[in-house]
Amino acid sequence: MVKNSMVHGVTRVDLTAYSAESFENAIQFYLAFLVLDELDQNEDGGVVLANSHVYIKISYKEDGEMERKVNDRLMNLIEKTTSGDWRAVSSNVLVYTVDDIGLVKETLKRIGLPHQAYPTELTPAQIYTLDPLGNVVGFTGNKLAIATEIPFVLPTEEDDESELSSKESSYTNLTSLMRTTSGYPSLPFGHSRTHRNIAILTSGGDAPGMNSVIRAVVRTALFKGCRVYIVREGLEGLVKGYIEEFFWEDVGGWNSQGGTNIGTAKSNAFLQRRGRLLAARNLIIHDIDSLIVCGGDGSLAAADIFKHEWHSLISELLSSHLVKIEQLHSHKHLTICGISASIDNDIPVTDASIGAYSALDRICKALDYIQVTAESTSRAYVVEIMGGNCGWLTLLAGIATAADYIFLPECPQQKEDWRTHLQRIVKRNRRNGRRNTLVLLCEGAVAADSTPITSRDVHQVLSEELDIDTRITVLGHVQRGGAPVAYDRILATLQGVEAVSVILESTPDTPSYLIAVKENKILRKDLQDAVRQTFKISTSLKDREFEKAFRAKEAEFIEHYHNFLAINAADQDKKLVKSASLLNIAIINIGAPAGGMNSAVYAMASYCMWKGHRPIAIYNGWSGLARHESIRSLKWSEIVGWQSRGGSEIGTNRETPNEADVGMIAYYFQKYKIDGLIIVGGFEGFESLRQLEKARELFPAFRIPMVLIPATLSNNVPGTEYSLGSDTALNSLTEFCDDIGISSAATKDKAYVVEVQGGNSGYLATLTSIAIGACATYVPEEGISLVQLSEDIETISKSFDCVQTGDHAGKIILKSQNASKAMSAEKLANIITEEAAGKFEAKSVIPGHLQQGDN
Repeated sequence: MVKNSMVHGVTRVDLTAYSAESFENAIQFYLAFLVLDELDQNEDGGVVLANSHVYIKISYKEDGEMERKVNDRLMNLIEKTTSGDWRAVSSNVLVYTVDDIGLVKETLKRIGLPHQAYPTELTPAQIYTLDPLGNVVGFTGNKLAIATEIPFVLPTEEDDESELSSKESSYTNLTSLMRTTSGYPSLPFGHSRTHRNIAILTSGGDAPGMNSVIRAVVRTALFKGCRVYIVREGLEGLVKGYIEEFFWEDVGGWNSQGGTNIGTAKSNAFLQRRGRLLAARNLIIHDIDSLIVCGGDGSLAAADIFKHEWHSLISELLSSHLVKIEQLHSHKHLTICGISASIDNDIPVTDASIGAYSALDRICKALDYIQVTAESTSRAYVVEIMGGNCGWLTLLAGIATAADYIFLPECPQQKEDWRTHLQRIVKRNRRNGRRNTLVLLCEGAVAADSTPITSRDVHQVLSEELDIDTRITVLGHVQRGGAPVAYDRILATLQGVEAVSVILESTPDTPSYLIAVKENKILRKDLQDAVRQTFKISTSLKDREFEKAFRAKEAEFIEHYHNFLAINAADQDKKLVKSASLLNIAIINIGAPAGGMNSAVYAMASYCMWKGHRPIAIYNGWSGLARHESIRSLKWSEIVGWQSRGGSEIGTNRETPNEADVGMIAYYFQKYKIDGLIIVGGFEGFESLRQLEKARELFPAFRIPMVLIPATLSNNVPGTEYSLGSDTALNSLTEFCDDIGISSAATKDKAYVVEVQGGNSGYLATLTSIAIGACATYVPEEGISLVQLSEDIETISKSFDCVQTGDHAGKIILKSQNASKAMSAEKLANIITEEAAGKFEAKSVIPGHLQQGDN
């Protein structure tokens, strides 16, 4: 305890210790951080620590009551480490000037002392910690404590581990009071050398979902008994040593946040061997043996080079005396795992990169807004979309919004051909009744001679050749912004968990893996092969080998491209079949409305027209046909714009053929000479198909090809992993829970029970739980047991005790509608509130049909 207040410029201070243990700890503390000489002890048993500038007298007086007060003060300050400013609650703050503020920070972390850094943890100008006597002690690298210059010195070859950074034992028992070593959530107990020290960094362009990867890696690593570190500012931070240990609470609420909270940056230094040498040294200093790299093709390529150079790098570090031989015991091999995160989705070995679908969502919403004003004014819009040498975003956006024309880097045309073709398509669509024109241009689009195609070039064709009022819109970095969609959160979480598993299962002979997704399965792909294939496509494009680059794309990309041509770029009014071969194909929507129903009808009808067949819509389900003869042919001019609308334009209900009158349905099938049937719907659609198939024995009209396209937010149709509308429902629920979570995070003592639709399927609740990081989830497949409910309440209570300042993690509990017959959402919330015994309260929220979303 300080006897007299300390202000800047005063060099003498008298301290008092009230136990022998705190007396010895205080001496060791100040000797560790300040260059002091220990003078002879005073007659009162105290000691003087001094140099030419600083004089510290530590007296010893045994007093159990005062020692208890000091420990209580320490406990209170430690609890405010992340939720308050020590300087604001302490009347006595000691501030000393040191030569290397970075060394102080490193030493504090190595010893395990709590600290606060200002202005930021990454580039501190001042660092404050607690001495064993309950005092707040600050260190600054500036001559004046009020200076604002942030000191930073890049490590040089002459830098070696100092005496300070080599001290591993703690001089105090403060860590025993830190909340992150016990209780909920906790660090791994009994950390062993057999477990890994894992670091994760995000590099390259930021992508929505990166924070979900970090959250998944941090919590999975801690759960499996590892220590986990984050590297701030990507590969540049790896070079400069911006490495920080992370704990469970540090990533609370990160799922709903876009971009990357640990920063990302391109690093020219890492491209040089000198930079990679410093990066290797920083990993060794922090005892990190495994690295997870989340980024695009450039970041993954850099990680692959780093892995292959590792042995030569540590040999050079050892020969240069930048590391010690004993430090290399657990660093003979470096385990690296890659996770693809790029809005371009340009890694060919994976179906989706993290962030791609979030960017696609932003683009589609922007295009929907643009089409509204274009429809009103009958204008043409040329929209430039990101993607570099990959046209995935442009292609998928073109399909989703029924664009008139798209320009892709992989599919160039002759300079004059694209102009003629564009004019023909736009003229035809305008002639058929379309008021607006939408042309999408990938930023890397080129003609066959590699001449760039710019938005100005397209604007000139539309405005001068076709005399259409044309506008140019460059979406720019809006495409990267915002919270990630549900798919990216779920994908990032699953891949983050798998990445930790890869690290723990790896051996020195294991190759580096890239975590990929193929047909909804999380897979491990050889990182080196993935990098090779990516650059193979880039090289082919640069060499104007466009056909080779196109063939090297995934089959899914090629299929999407041909589908776009068939649906949007072909002549719907051109008859490709003879009249005798023309087919009447009926389309009907069955079940509850689901996002994507109208898009499916538009796509099917457009494709039928292109093939020369006649699409016939059955309006208002089976009852509309049986009772009102609601059936007629679709015209292309009628369905333009349906692809971006929610609900069902042709109407839908839950009645099955048997309920509506299967005999009348057969009569109208025969009357209108229906040659094929496409049902778009949920479980009722599945049941309708089963009933019609069974009725074939009595009604020959049903002896035709019939197919079901699953469309239900419940995703409960047998035989498929995915149903139209379930992704839209997930996004609607995710956004809803994000908004509710803001209220929960703000009040700090409130949880919300959100009732989720889905019938007897827990699909929506389960996947939404992953996307938002719910505290608990109750689904029909498992029900609600009192034992589980009691454990969940206890866990949530403890989690409230660990809430940090700036933690945006709301406490959300998800309950499927049919999870319990006895407990509604309101009853469940009341039970939780009662059992929480005043620690927190729970409120029930029912989003209802909001979950069906738009489209």
